[in-house]
Amino acid sequence: MIIAVATQDGAVAAHFGRCSEYTIVEVEDGSVVDTKTVPNPGHEPGVLPGFLADQGAECMIAGGMGPRAQNLFARLDIDVVVGATGPVDAVVRNHIRGCLEIGDDLCDHD
Repeated sequence: MIIAVATQDGAVAAHFGRCSEYTIVEVEDGSVVDTKTVPNPGHEPGVLPGFLADQGAECMIAGGMGPRAQNLFARLDIDVVVGATGPVDAVVRNHIRGCLEIGDDLCDHD
């Protein structure tokens, strides 16, 4: 499984489209086997879901995301988790373990 995390300064970014980079985490048998970061290519409406699908993402974690983007990810069969906060490593670890606590979607637009 490949998890993409909207990242800003080592933590989950509040808005997936406005982050500085994405952390791409490859998970096998419940363990992280590879991690890399890729710069955000730019916040163009509708582009980022395809960009992250090209990175192999099967799950997208962010603090917040608008409904249009969530629908685009759904069309690409990429699971979306919003309302996550904290350091990327801890969030990924908790997601893998099935104990990630999420709050409200931090996105401020519809």
